[in-house]
Amino acid sequence: MTNNYPESWTNSDVCLWLKDTGFCQYEESFKKHAIDGEALLMLTEKDLKEDLEIYVLGDVKRLLAAITRLNRPGLPGFSDPHNNVPLAASSPSSHNNHQHKPFTLNTLSAGVSRSRSRNYSSDSQASDLPDQSRIGNLRRASGVATQLRPEYFRTAISFLYVLLVTWITAFVMVFVHDRVPDKERHPPLPDIFLDNVPHISWAFQLCEITIITLASVWFGILFFHKHRSIACRRFCALSGSVLLLRCATMFITSLSVPGSHLECAPRGHSDIWTKMSQAYLIWRGGGLSLMGVRTCGDYMFSGHTATLTLLNFFITEYTPRRVYYLHIFSWVLNMFGIFFILAAHEHYSIDVFIAFYITSRMFLYYHSLANNRALQQRDSFRTKIWFPMFSYFEAHIDGIVPNEYSNPLAAGKLIKLAKSLFVFVRSNFLIRKEKTN
Repeated sequence: MTNNYPESWTNSDVCLWLKDTGFCQYEESFKKHAIDGEALLMLTEKDLKEDLEIYVLGDVKRLLAAITRLNRPGLPGFSDPHNNVPLAASSPSSHNNHQHKPFTLNTLSAGVSRSRSRNYSSDSQASDLPDQSRIGNLRRASGVATQLRPEYFRTAISFLYVLLVTWITAFVMVFVHDRVPDKERHPPLPDIFLDNVPHISWAFQLCEITIITLASVWFGILFFHKHRSIACRRFCALSGSVLLLRCATMFITSLSVPGSHLECAPRGHSDIWTKMSQAYLIWRGGGLSLMGVRTCGDYMFSGHTATLTLLNFFITEYTPRRVYYLHIFSWVLNMFGIFFILAAHEHYSIDVFIAFYITSRMFLYYHSLANNRALQQRDSFRTKIWFPMFSYFEAHIDGIVPNEYSNPLAAGKLIKLAKSLFVFVRSNFLIRKEKTN
Protein backbone atom coordinates (compact mmCIF):
# COMPACT_ATOMS: atom_id res chain seq x y z
CA MET A 1 0.00 0.00 0.00
CA THR A 2 1.43 3.42 -0.98
CA ASN A 3 0.11 5.30 2.06
CA ASN A 4 -0.40 3.66 5.44
CA TYR A 5 -2.63 6.37 6.86
CA PRO A 6 -6.36 5.51 6.98
CA GLU A 7 -7.30 9.10 6.09
CA SER A 8 -6.07 8.49 2.54
CA TRP A 9 -7.86 5.17 2.03
CA THR A 10 -10.27 4.87 -0.87
CA ASN A 11 -13.58 3.06 -0.69
CA SER A 12 -11.89 -0.07 -2.07
CA ASP A 13 -9.27 0.07 0.69
CA VAL A 14 -12.04 0.35 3.28
CA CYS A 15 -13.75 -2.72 1.83
CA LEU A 16 -10.46 -4.66 1.99
CA TRP A 17 -10.12 -3.58 5.61
CA LEU A 18 -13.67 -4.82 6.30
CA LYS A 19 -12.74 -8.25 4.92
CA ASP A 20 -9.57 -8.32 6.99
CA THR A 21 -11.44 -7.51 10.21
CA GLY A 22 -14.28 -9.97 9.56
CA PHE A 23 -17.06 -7.60 8.47
CA CYS A 24 -17.25 -8.48 4.78
CA GLN A 25 -21.07 -8.81 5.01
CA TYR A 26 -21.30 -5.02 5.25
CA GLU A 27 -19.25 -4.22 2.13
CA GLU A 28 -22.30 -3.33 0.04
CA SER A 29 -23.52 -0.77 2.59
CA PHE A 30 -20.09 0.86 2.73
CA LYS A 31 -19.93 0.95 -1.09
CA LYS A 32 -23.45 2.35 -1.33
CA HIS A 33 -22.60 5.26 0.98
CA ALA A 34 -19.09 5.79 -0.54
CA ILE A 35 -17.32 5.40 2.79
CA ASP A 36 -13.65 6.26 2.31
CA GLY A 37 -10.91 6.53 4.94
CA GLU A 38 -11.85 9.96 6.27
CA ALA A 39 -15.54 9.08 6.47
CA LEU A 40 -14.69 5.77 8.17
CA LEU A 41 -12.83 7.50 10.98
CA MET A 42 -15.81 9.79 11.68
CA LEU A 43 -18.49 7.09 11.84
CA THR A 44 -20.61 7.03 15.01
CA GLU A 45 -22.85 4.38 16.49
CA LYS A 46 -25.87 6.24 15.15
CA ASP A 47 -24.38 6.24 11.63
CA LEU A 48 -23.76 2.49 11.75
CA LYS A 49 -27.28 1.70 12.95
CA GLU A 50 -29.42 4.18 11.02
CA ASP A 51 -27.54 4.92 7.79
CA LEU A 52 -25.46 1.78 7.21
CA GLU A 53 -28.30 -0.40 8.61
CA ILE A 54 -26.17 -2.61 10.85
CA TYR A 55 -28.70 -4.02 13.30
CA VAL A 56 -26.59 -6.60 15.16
CA LEU A 57 -25.48 -4.84 18.35
CA GLY A 58 -22.38 -6.99 18.75
CA ASP A 59 -21.21 -6.14 15.23
CA VAL A 60 -21.83 -2.43 15.87
CA LYS A 61 -19.69 -2.47 19.03
CA ARG A 62 -16.90 -4.55 17.47
CA LEU A 63 -16.82 -2.35 14.37
CA LEU A 64 -16.61 0.79 16.51
CA ALA A 65 -13.75 -0.79 18.46
CA ALA A 66 -11.94 -1.58 15.20
CA ILE A 67 -12.39 2.01 14.00
CA THR A 68 -11.02 3.24 17.33
CA ARG A 69 -7.92 1.10 16.79
CA LEU A 70 -7.51 2.72 13.36
CA ASN A 71 -7.34 6.09 15.10
CA ARG A 72 -4.51 4.72 17.27
CA PRO A 73 -1.99 3.04 14.97
CA GLY A 74 0.21 1.90 17.85
CA LEU A 75 -2.46 -0.48 19.10
CA PRO A 76 -2.91 -4.11 17.94
CA GLY A 77 -5.27 -4.60 15.06
CA PHE A 78 -4.24 -1.64 12.91
CA SER A 79 -3.52 -3.31 9.60
CA ASP A 80 -2.70 -2.48 6.04
CA PRO A 81 -5.64 -3.71 3.89
CA HIS A 82 -3.29 -4.59 0.98
CA ASN A 83 -0.55 -6.41 2.87
CA ASN A 84 -2.80 -7.82 5.61
CA VAL A 85 0.02 -7.10 8.09
CA PRO A 86 -0.28 -4.93 11.18
CA LEU A 87 1.30 -1.61 10.31
CA ALA A 88 2.89 -1.29 13.72
CA ALA A 89 4.98 -4.37 12.91
CA SER A 90 5.37 -4.03 9.16
CA SER A 91 9.11 -3.32 9.40
CA PRO A 92 11.82 -3.64 12.03
CA SER A 93 12.44 0.06 11.99
CA SER A 94 8.81 0.89 12.55
CA HIS A 95 8.69 -1.73 15.30
CA ASN A 96 11.64 -0.15 17.05
CA ASN A 97 10.13 3.27 16.67
CA HIS A 98 6.98 2.11 18.38
CA GLN A 99 8.97 0.53 21.15
CA HIS A 100 10.96 3.63 21.95
CA LYS A 101 8.39 6.31 21.06
CA PRO A 102 5.06 6.02 22.84
CA PHE A 103 2.01 6.92 20.81
CA THR A 104 0.88 10.51 20.94
CA LEU A 105 -1.51 12.55 18.83
CA ASN A 106 1.52 14.16 17.20
CA THR A 107 2.53 10.70 15.92
CA LEU A 108 -0.77 10.33 14.11
CA SER A 109 -0.97 13.89 12.84
CA ALA A 110 2.56 13.76 11.36
CA GLY A 111 1.37 11.93 8.22
CA VAL A 112 -1.92 13.69 7.80
CA SER A 113 -2.19 16.37 5.14
CA ARG A 114 -1.69 19.77 6.70
CA SER A 115 -4.70 22.06 6.70
CA ARG A 116 -5.32 25.52 7.96
CA SER A 117 -5.47 25.29 11.75
CA ARG A 118 -8.53 26.52 13.58
CA ASN A 119 -8.91 27.87 17.09
CA TYR A 120 -11.81 26.17 18.81
CA SER A 121 -12.34 28.29 21.86
CA SER A 122 -15.46 28.90 23.92
CA ASP A 123 -16.76 28.59 27.42
CA SER A 124 -17.77 25.05 26.55
CA GLN A 125 -15.44 22.08 26.61
CA ALA A 126 -13.96 22.91 23.21
CA SER A 127 -11.93 25.73 24.69
CA ASP A 128 -9.69 23.38 26.64
CA LEU A 129 -8.69 21.20 23.69
CA PRO A 130 -4.93 21.04 23.07
CA ASP A 131 -3.49 22.30 19.80
CA GLN A 132 -2.15 18.88 18.82
CA SER A 133 -5.66 17.44 18.64
CA ARG A 134 -6.37 19.18 15.35
CA ILE A 135 -6.03 16.46 12.73
CA GLY A 136 -7.26 17.88 9.44
CA ASN A 137 -10.34 19.65 8.19
CA LEU A 138 -12.83 16.80 8.43
CA ARG A 139 -11.56 15.17 11.61
CA ARG A 140 -12.59 17.43 14.44
CA ALA A 141 -10.80 17.59 17.77
CA SER A 142 -12.16 15.36 20.49
CA GLY A 143 -15.61 16.46 21.61
CA VAL A 144 -16.15 18.97 18.80
CA ALA A 145 -19.09 18.31 16.49
CA THR A 146 -18.42 16.68 13.13
CA GLN A 147 -21.90 17.43 11.76
CA LEU A 148 -22.68 21.16 11.66
CA ARG A 149 -25.35 21.56 9.03
CA PRO A 150 -27.28 24.87 9.33
CA GLU A 151 -30.72 23.21 8.98
CA TYR A 152 -32.59 26.42 8.26
CA PHE A 153 -35.99 24.74 8.46
CA ARG A 154 -35.43 23.74 12.10
CA THR A 155 -34.21 27.27 12.83
CA ALA A 156 -37.40 28.67 11.29
CA ILE A 157 -39.45 26.33 13.49
CA SER A 158 -37.63 27.56 16.60
CA PHE A 159 -38.26 31.18 15.55
CA LEU A 160 -41.99 30.50 15.10
CA TYR A 161 -41.98 28.80 18.51
CA VAL A 162 -40.53 31.83 20.33
CA LEU A 163 -42.85 34.13 18.35
CA LEU A 164 -45.88 32.14 19.51
CA VAL A 165 -44.66 32.10 23.12
CA THR A 166 -44.16 35.89 23.15
CA TRP A 167 -47.78 36.27 22.07
CA ILE A 168 -48.93 33.91 24.81
CA THR A 169 -46.81 35.83 27.32
CA ALA A 170 -48.33 39.16 26.29
CA PHE A 171 -51.86 37.79 26.65
CA VAL A 172 -51.11 36.27 30.07
CA MET A 173 -49.64 39.61 31.20
CA VAL A 174 -52.95 41.29 30.32
CA PHE A 175 -54.81 38.63 32.26
CA VAL A 176 -52.66 38.91 35.41
CA HIS A 177 -52.85 42.72 35.30
CA ASP A 178 -56.61 42.42 35.73
CA ARG A 179 -56.07 40.14 38.76
CA VAL A 180 -53.48 42.26 40.59
CA PRO A 181 -54.38 42.53 44.33
CA ASP A 182 -55.59 45.89 45.64
CA LYS A 183 -52.76 47.86 47.32
CA GLU A 184 -54.99 49.01 50.17
CA ARG A 185 -56.00 45.47 51.15
CA HIS A 186 -52.74 43.78 50.19
CA PRO A 187 -49.70 45.99 50.93
CA PRO A 188 -46.21 45.07 49.63
CA LEU A 189 -44.73 41.92 51.15
CA PRO A 190 -41.69 42.14 53.45
CA ASP A 191 -38.46 41.97 51.44
CA ILE A 192 -34.97 42.20 52.94
CA PHE A 193 -33.55 44.09 49.93
CA LEU A 194 -36.45 46.40 49.13
CA ASP A 195 -36.91 47.31 52.80
CA ASN A 196 -33.30 48.50 53.06
CA VAL A 197 -32.64 50.09 49.65
CA PRO A 198 -34.37 53.37 48.76
CA HIS A 199 -36.45 53.59 45.61
CA ILE A 200 -34.54 54.95 42.56
CA SER A 201 -37.05 56.13 39.98
CA TRP A 202 -34.74 56.05 36.93
CA ALA A 203 -33.15 52.65 37.67
CA PHE A 204 -35.63 50.56 35.69
CA GLN A 205 -35.01 52.53 32.49
CA LEU A 206 -31.28 51.99 32.99
CA CYS A 207 -31.92 48.23 33.33
CA GLU A 208 -33.68 48.22 29.97
CA ILE A 209 -30.78 50.12 28.40
CA THR A 210 -28.45 47.33 29.59
CA ILE A 211 -30.81 44.78 27.98
CA ILE A 212 -30.67 46.65 24.66
CA THR A 213 -26.87 46.87 24.91
CA LEU A 214 -26.44 43.14 25.56
CA ALA A 215 -28.95 42.31 22.80
CA SER A 216 -26.97 44.45 20.32
CA VAL A 217 -23.74 42.68 21.26
CA TRP A 218 -25.37 39.25 20.92
CA PHE A 219 -26.93 39.95 17.52
CA GLY A 220 -23.58 41.27 16.31
CA ILE A 221 -21.90 38.01 17.40
CA LEU A 222 -24.71 36.01 15.82
CA PHE A 223 -24.30 37.87 12.52
CA PHE A 224 -20.62 36.94 12.16
CA HIS A 225 -20.69 33.48 13.78
CA LYS A 226 -20.06 30.76 11.20
CA HIS A 227 -22.67 28.49 12.81
CA ARG A 228 -25.19 31.29 13.33
CA SER A 229 -28.14 29.11 12.38
CA ILE A 230 -27.42 26.65 15.22
CA ALA A 231 -26.79 29.44 17.76
CA CYS A 232 -29.96 31.26 16.70
CA ARG A 233 -31.97 28.04 16.94
CA ARG A 234 -30.73 27.43 20.48
CA PHE A 235 -31.40 31.04 21.50
CA CYS A 236 -34.99 30.87 20.23
CA ALA A 237 -35.62 27.47 21.83
CA LEU A 238 -34.32 28.52 25.24
CA SER A 239 -35.99 31.95 25.16
CA GLY A 240 -39.34 30.39 24.31
CA SER A 241 -39.04 27.74 27.03
CA VAL A 242 -38.06 30.27 29.73
CA LEU A 243 -40.90 32.63 28.78
CA LEU A 244 -43.41 29.78 28.69
CA LEU A 245 -42.36 28.74 32.18
CA ARG A 246 -42.75 32.35 33.30
CA CYS A 247 -46.29 32.40 31.90
CA ALA A 248 -47.19 29.44 34.10
CA THR A 249 -45.70 30.92 37.30
CA MET A 250 -47.29 34.37 37.02
CA PHE A 251 -50.64 32.89 35.94
CA ILE A 252 -50.85 30.52 38.91
CA THR A 253 -50.08 33.00 41.72
CA SER A 254 -50.71 36.76 41.85
CA LEU A 255 -48.45 38.65 44.25
CA SER A 256 -49.14 42.09 45.66
CA VAL A 257 -47.25 44.98 44.11
CA PRO A 258 -43.67 45.31 45.47
CA GLY A 259 -43.78 49.11 45.91
CA SER A 260 -46.35 51.69 46.91
CA HIS A 261 -45.11 53.99 44.12
CA LEU A 262 -46.51 51.62 41.47
CA GLU A 263 -49.89 52.69 40.08
CA CYS A 264 -51.46 49.28 39.72
CA ALA A 265 -55.14 48.45 40.00
CA PRO A 266 -57.42 45.86 38.39
CA ARG A 267 -59.04 47.10 35.20
CA GLY A 268 -62.71 46.77 34.52
CA HIS A 269 -64.24 43.87 32.64
CA SER A 270 -63.38 43.91 28.92
CA ASP A 271 -64.13 41.69 25.95
CA ILE A 272 -61.60 39.40 24.24
CA TRP A 273 -60.84 41.89 21.44
CA THR A 274 -59.89 44.59 23.94
CA LYS A 275 -57.59 42.13 25.68
CA MET A 276 -56.04 41.14 22.34
CA SER A 277 -55.44 44.82 21.55
CA GLN A 278 -53.74 45.34 24.92
CA ALA A 279 -51.66 42.18 24.39
CA TYR A 280 -50.56 43.49 20.98
CA LEU A 281 -49.31 46.72 22.55
CA ILE A 282 -47.23 44.71 25.05
CA TRP A 283 -45.91 42.39 22.30
CA ARG A 284 -45.05 45.27 19.97
CA GLY A 285 -43.13 47.06 22.71
CA GLY A 286 -41.28 43.91 23.77
CA GLY A 287 -42.49 44.39 27.35
CA LEU A 288 -40.16 47.41 27.76
CA SER A 289 -41.25 50.53 29.63
CA LEU A 290 -39.01 52.54 27.28
CA MET A 291 -41.47 51.54 24.54
CA GLY A 292 -44.45 52.74 26.58
CA VAL A 293 -45.41 49.36 28.05
CA ARG A 294 -46.70 49.42 31.63
CA THR A 295 -47.81 46.14 33.23
CA CYS A 296 -48.57 44.94 36.74
CA GLY A 297 -48.94 41.57 38.39
CA ASP A 298 -46.25 39.74 36.38
CA TYR A 299 -43.94 39.34 39.37
CA MET A 300 -43.14 35.63 39.53
CA PHE A 301 -40.56 35.54 37.99
CA SER A 302 -38.73 38.57 36.52
CA GLY A 303 -38.74 38.63 32.73
CA HIS A 304 -36.09 41.38 32.61
CA THR A 305 -33.73 39.24 34.73
CA ALA A 306 -34.34 36.19 32.54
CA THR A 307 -33.57 38.20 29.39
CA LEU A 308 -30.39 39.72 30.87
CA THR A 309 -29.14 36.33 32.03
CA LEU A 310 -29.91 34.56 28.77
CA LEU A 311 -28.13 37.22 26.70
CA ASN A 312 -25.11 37.15 29.02
CA PHE A 313 -24.77 33.35 28.86
CA PHE A 314 -25.09 33.24 25.08
CA ILE A 315 -22.50 35.99 24.63
CA THR A 316 -19.96 34.20 26.84
CA GLU A 317 -20.69 30.77 25.31
CA TYR A 318 -20.36 31.74 21.65
CA THR A 319 -17.24 33.88 21.90
CA PRO A 320 -13.67 32.64 22.56
CA ARG A 321 -12.36 32.65 26.11
CA ARG A 322 -9.49 34.88 25.13
CA VAL A 323 -12.02 37.72 24.65
CA TYR A 324 -12.31 37.92 28.42
CA TYR A 325 -12.86 41.70 28.41
CA LEU A 326 -16.15 41.11 26.59
CA HIS A 327 -17.10 38.39 29.07
CA ILE A 328 -16.37 40.64 32.04
CA PHE A 329 -18.35 43.45 30.39
CA SER A 330 -21.29 41.07 29.81
CA TRP A 331 -21.31 39.79 33.39
CA VAL A 332 -21.05 43.34 34.81
CA LEU A 333 -24.06 44.45 32.76
CA ASN A 334 -25.98 41.35 33.84
CA MET A 335 -25.33 42.03 37.55
CA PHE A 336 -25.94 45.79 37.30
CA GLY A 337 -29.16 45.16 35.38
CA ILE A 338 -30.42 42.92 38.18
CA PHE A 339 -29.44 45.57 40.75
CA PHE A 340 -31.33 48.25 38.80
CA ILE A 341 -34.48 46.09 38.79
CA LEU A 342 -34.37 45.80 42.58
CA ALA A 343 -33.39 49.46 43.07
CA ALA A 344 -36.45 50.47 41.04
CA HIS A 345 -38.62 48.29 43.34
CA GLU A 346 -40.21 46.72 40.26
CA HIS A 347 -39.78 43.12 41.48
CA TYR A 348 -39.32 41.27 44.73
CA SER A 349 -35.88 39.85 45.44
CA ILE A 350 -37.24 36.30 45.15
CA ASP A 351 -38.50 37.10 41.60
CA VAL A 352 -35.00 38.06 40.53
CA PHE A 353 -33.30 35.14 42.27
CA ILE A 354 -35.64 32.54 40.78
CA ALA A 355 -35.38 34.11 37.30
CA PHE A 356 -31.57 34.01 37.38
CA TYR A 357 -31.46 30.45 38.74
CA ILE A 358 -34.02 28.96 36.35
CA THR A 359 -32.60 30.69 33.26
CA SER A 360 -28.99 29.80 34.00
CA ARG A 361 -29.85 26.16 34.86
CA MET A 362 -31.89 25.71 31.69
CA PHE A 363 -29.05 27.14 29.61
CA LEU A 364 -26.46 24.87 31.27
CA TYR A 365 -28.64 21.74 31.11
CA TYR A 366 -29.42 22.33 27.42
CA HIS A 367 -25.80 22.86 26.42
CA SER A 368 -24.53 20.00 28.60
CA LEU A 369 -26.83 17.62 26.77
CA ALA A 370 -26.02 19.15 23.38
CA ASN A 371 -22.24 19.02 23.94
CA ASN A 372 -22.20 15.44 25.23
CA ARG A 373 -23.64 13.06 22.66
CA ALA A 374 -23.22 10.10 25.03
CA LEU A 375 -25.72 11.63 27.46
CA GLN A 376 -28.32 11.77 24.69
CA GLN A 377 -27.74 8.21 23.49
CA ARG A 378 -27.64 6.66 26.96
CA ASP A 379 -31.29 7.44 27.64
CA SER A 380 -32.65 8.77 24.36
CA PHE A 381 -36.26 7.73 25.05
CA ARG A 382 -36.44 9.71 28.30
CA THR A 383 -34.76 12.68 26.61
CA LYS A 384 -37.41 12.68 23.87
CA ILE A 385 -40.21 12.55 26.46
CA TRP A 386 -38.92 15.31 28.73
CA PHE A 387 -37.15 17.45 26.13
CA PRO A 388 -39.06 16.94 22.86
CA MET A 389 -37.92 20.22 21.26
CA PHE A 390 -34.32 19.59 22.28
CA SER A 391 -34.43 16.15 20.65
CA TYR A 392 -35.76 17.71 17.45
CA PHE A 393 -33.50 20.77 17.27
CA GLU A 394 -30.29 18.93 18.23
CA ALA A 395 -30.95 15.66 16.36
CA HIS A 396 -27.99 16.02 13.97
CA ILE A 397 -25.46 17.82 16.18
CA ASP A 398 -23.01 15.38 17.74
CA GLY A 399 -20.75 17.57 19.85
CA ILE A 400 -19.54 21.04 20.77
CA VAL A 401 -20.16 23.86 18.29
CA PRO A 402 -16.77 25.56 17.70
CA ASN A 403 -16.53 29.34 17.76
CA GLU A 404 -15.65 30.07 14.15
CA TYR A 405 -16.55 33.26 12.33
CA SER A 406 -17.23 34.29 8.75
CA ASN A 407 -18.59 37.20 6.78
CA PRO A 408 -22.16 36.33 5.70
CA LEU A 409 -22.12 39.17 3.14
CA ALA A 410 -19.35 37.59 1.04
CA ALA A 411 -20.51 37.27 -2.55
CA GLY A 412 -19.84 33.54 -2.80
CA LYS A 413 -21.87 32.80 0.30
CA LEU A 414 -24.79 34.92 -0.86
CA ILE A 415 -24.85 33.02 -4.17
CA LYS A 416 -24.68 29.70 -2.31
CA LEU A 417 -27.52 30.77 -0.01
CA ALA A 418 -29.64 31.86 -2.97
CA LYS A 419 -29.05 28.49 -4.66
CA SER A 420 -30.00 26.64 -1.47
CA LEU A 421 -33.21 28.65 -1.15
CA PHE A 422 -34.02 28.04 -4.81
CA VAL A 423 -33.51 24.28 -4.46
CA PHE A 424 -35.62 24.24 -1.28
CA VAL A 425 -38.52 26.18 -2.85
CA ARG A 426 -38.34 24.14 -6.07
CA SER A 427 -38.39 20.80 -4.24
CA ASN A 428 -41.40 21.88 -2.16
CA PHE A 429 -43.19 23.05 -5.29
CA LEU A 430 -42.59 19.72 -7.05
CA ILE A 431 -43.78 17.75 -4.00
CA ARG A 432 -47.02 19.76 -3.84
CA LYS A 433 -47.49 19.39 -7.58
CA GLU A 434 -47.16 15.60 -7.32
CA LYS A 435 -49.69 15.51 -4.47
CA THR A 436 -52.25 17.54 -6.43
CA ASN A 437 -51.83 15.26 -9.44
